[in-house]
Amino acid sequence: MKTAEYYLLDVFTNQPFTGNPLAVFLDAGELETSTMQALANELNLAETVFVSAATGPNHYPMRIFTPTRELPFAGHPTVGTAHLLAELSLANRAQGVVLQPPIGELAVSYNQARATFTTAQPAMLKDSTIDRITAVELLGLDIHQVRGDPVIASFGLPYHLIELTDVAALESVNISTATWANAVVPSSAEQVYLYVIEQHGEAETVVRSRMFCMHASICEDPATGSAAAALTGYLASLQPDTLQCRIHQGVEMGRPSIIYTAANGDIESGYVKVSGNAVVVGKGVFEAHL
Repeated sequence: MKTAEYYLLDVFTNQPFTGNPLAVFLDAGELETSTMQALANELNLAETVFVSAATGPNHYPMRIFTPTRELPFAGHPTVGTAHLLAELSLANRAQGVVLQPPIGELAVSYNQARATFTTAQPAMLKDSTIDRITAVELLGLDIHQVRGDPVIASFGLPYHLIELTDVAALESVNISTATWANAVVPSSAEQVYLYVIEQHGEAETVVRSRMFCMHASICEDPATGSAAAALTGYLASLQPDTLQCRIHQGVEMGRPSIIYTAANGDIESGYVKVSGNAVVVGKGVFEAHL
């Protein structure tokens, strides 16, 4: 009987039991894909990471699974895995670490308690298949609470970005399962990211957000790095100046998180930096016929 050891982290936070939970299996290269998927389904977290043995100094292949599918890229698994490798002295904080998910290499640097990576490709932006009227129906809001037509943005995982007028609108969202089935499921993006720009500033833009997706049913995510990157890539495309964002998510779920992003400036056009904290909160072992 084989065993598989994993660590539990809370990501995009520095406080246990907030942010987004993550499981990370180390030395997982010998596991079959079907076993990885079964373990991710058993843990039933938003994402579970499987890290293989280093291919070189500070270079680690990684695969990311939701309970139902494998993802090419995701933000909170990247930040959380980088934190864990440094915590276990498997990565050198001074040199950084290179993670290798299916989408391509992600170089991660460390600055005090934060881990920062730059997206592996530029943002893909296009019109959403959902218009403003459909967004209103989907979210259970009034027309004045939705700003303009949504757009789709992606760094490997596409999101419908829908801007709302204020935090009160964000807090009162009531997803229509019927509209989701008719409008979101047939689209090229089965993730919806809602956001409110609370404060524009030269140094920092403050955003409140919520992310909804569908696994077995519609569910909410407390911290979504890939969505924060997608939003930042879109907002950066609307202005020529450097954009730095502090994005608050998970408040409505009782799991507040903070995601830091940046675009333009010294970053190649279309790419986004994503930063965040993480804390290790537990450790476990699967004892099963793996």
